[in-house]
Parts: sequence; C-alpha cells; structure tokens
Amino acid sequence: MTESAQKMPDVREISRILPHRYPFLLVDRILEFEPGRRIVGLKNVTINEPFFAGHFPGAPVMPGVLIVEAMAQTAGVLALYSEPGRERLLVYLLGIDRARFRRPVTPGDQLRMELTVLRRKATVCKMRGEAFVDGALVAEAEMLSSFVERV
Repeated sequence: MTESAQKMPDVREISRILPHRYPFLLVDRILEFEPGRRIVGLKNVTINEPFFAGHFPGAPVMPGVLIVEAMAQTAGVLALYSEPGRERLLVYLLGIDRARFRRPVTPGDQLRMELTVLRRKATVCKMRGEAFVDGALVAEAEMLSSFVERV
C-alpha cells in the first residue's frame, strides 16, 4: 500500500490499539499517518470533559499534563499501529523532556497533535510532539517510551 493510500485508524481502531477508555482516551481521530515516521491526531475538547469541573471552575483550562498525555497517546497509535502482535503490547511513557506550554486550551478547541519519530531502537522510541489550536502552537514536548508485554 502506498503512503498516500495508507488506511487511517478510525476511533474503533484507536480503541483496539490503545488500552485507554473514557474518560481517559484523549485521541478522537487520526488525520495523517506515515508508518514508523509521523502521525497527526485530533482531540475535540468539550465542556463536558470531567477535568473541567475542577480545573478551573468559571475559567476552564485543559491541564497541561493531559495535553502531553494526549500527545503520548497519539504517539502510542503511531508506535503500535503497524507493529506485529500489537494486541500483546503496551507502550509505557518513560520520560518527558523539553515540555513547554504556550497558551491555554479551552472548551471548544480542537487540539491537533503532530508527532514525529526522532529515534527508534528495538523496544524504545523517542518522539517529538507539538500540539496546535487553530494553527497556533499551544504545547510541545519530547517523549521517550518503551514497548512492554501485556500481563
């Protein structure tokens, strides 16, 4: 299959790849996908997200740690989608470097997450993630993760 004809994982496929479930599944859609290289995912941020009840009442802001988690989950889709035997694997986040938050993410925003593989060796992968709202960079980080067998 050519790169341009690569099937995009839909929300059902994302749920087969990632073990996360509501309210912690933070990837709604995959927009672009280059196996082993790059992925673009989307998170629709809505007012009924459970974290908005306490962060912050009257001035809802998506927690930065959840923006990074959404990027990490998108990275997990990239890492596992083409991996043989993926149903037996999990991707564990090992480290976060160079995380920066540029502006708040609020209800009604669409969080576009772009992840690029920097390095991959056997069971360890390092990716750079950037999150955008309306084309403006809102967060960025480098993430190190590892494949582990599900128990």
